[in-house]
Amino acid sequence: MGVLKKLAGETAIYGLSTILARMINFFFVPIYTRILTTGEYGSYSEIMSYIAVLQVVLVLGLETGCFRFANKVEDPSKPFGTAFATVLGVSLLFFMAMWLFADPIASLMGYDGYGKMILYTGGILALDSITAILFARLRFLQKAFKFAVFKTIKILSELGFNLLLFFVVPAYLAANPTSALLNFIPATPDFSYIIFAVFLSCAVCTLLFLPDIMRMKITFNKPLFRQMMVYSIPLMIAGLPGILNESLDRVLFRFLAPSGAVWRADLGEYQAAVKLAVIMNLFIQMFRYAAEPFFFARGKNKELLAKVMEYFTAFCVLIFLGVTLYMDLIGLILGKDFRGALGTVPFMLLSYMVLGMLFNVSMWYKLSGATKYAINITLAGLAVTLVVNVAFMPLFSYWASVAAHLLSCVVMLLYSVWLGNRHYYIPYRWGRICRYIVCGIALFALSVVLQHVFGLGQMSLLKLGVNTVLVLGYMAFVYKMIKNDIHYESKDC
Repeated sequence: MGVLKKLAGETAIYGLSTILARMINFFFVPIYTRILTTGEYGSYSEIMSYIAVLQVVLVLGLETGCFRFANKVEDPSKPFGTAFATVLGVSLLFFMAMWLFADPIASLMGYDGYGKMILYTGGILALDSITAILFARLRFLQKAFKFAVFKTIKILSELGFNLLLFFVVPAYLAANPTSALLNFIPATPDFSYIIFAVFLSCAVCTLLFLPDIMRMKITFNKPLFRQMMVYSIPLMIAGLPGILNESLDRVLFRFLAPSGAVWRADLGEYQAAVKLAVIMNLFIQMFRYAAEPFFFARGKNKELLAKVMEYFTAFCVLIFLGVTLYMDLIGLILGKDFRGALGTVPFMLLSYMVLGMLFNVSMWYKLSGATKYAINITLAGLAVTLVVNVAFMPLFSYWASVAAHLLSCVVMLLYSVWLGNRHYYIPYRWGRICRYIVCGIALFALSVVLQHVFGLGQMSLLKLGVNTVLVLGYMAFVYKMIKNDIHYESKDC
């Protein structure tokens, strides 16, 4: 029991920094959408999608490889030293290439004059890849608190640099037109300010690790390197479909946007609207950190796992209603030029909810050890994402991306359920689960109909009152559904 409590405690510590990062990203949405144009925000979203994909490639899967081989050799420092030397070499070569070809790359991407932004992007990727191994080492040494402190400092430094760059530096540059700062950033705030802030925060994080680097035994063990690469490269390849499934639409916008559309502006509107669905994503992330150790500790109690899935879905539907029925208020978070894609928010909320359900359902292969099926499930989702975007983005712009996200998540969920029923059956009560979802969607649809039939204005007290009654009605429905489970036997928990 003590081991499980320690695991749960460390999970909470590791999770705090991730949750903090998501909260701060959400905090910046009203700032970015009031200072940047939709096109500039679209450019920022595109660059960050490339960073997300290339981070997986540059680390080479060696984070997990370190854990495996550190537990197999007498000296755990050898795998970490070899991995660090490998990633350091690859990252430096990558950064040098970005440095040498920064201006041509910027020109090729349509960012003429933004060679420094390409250089900062290369710096972010190089520094993040190097520190990924160092963070993995902290996890191996069970230094959860130090891990969380370093992550938090990185996040807060990014916050500080953003505030400084957007609210202090422009006035300083206007008063000092010959400042050396102009060698690093343009005089007028744009999306490159965000990339520069991320780069500076990565540099701060790397400096925090300098004492650890000085104490590390950085030795390159060639035989060990071969073994680690044979193990780790497949993990890197397996990780790519997942990140591509999340980022592919942002990459494809440049190539598949409807004829005559300003693709960066459309992408900016769409990505700003997606940020409003972060409330659902944040809950799911918090749930994952708490649920994984819970599931592994109680995996044999399949009825309990089924109940968790049911309650999880019921609460997700409540979040869905809480965001969609009060969209008039929540939408004010975005600048007025970014509200054109607010109609996509309900569908993105449903996508994230289905993704959370997939996490629950996919515990079957984690508990049974059949993790090989994870790649098949993710590839199925990626195929749907690719086909829907390629076929329909030229016609429907970001609405194709929204449909691709939702359909991809549904396909992965259904595929995982089908495989789970064959290999590790868990008695989910799908009838009850579907009732929660149908009830939530029906109440949302009823709100839309009432708004049009009775001409309820935006943010009118009557509309807010009606929607509040609908939310309370859903809560009453859920209570009626689960009241017989409230006194569930504590011994089963």
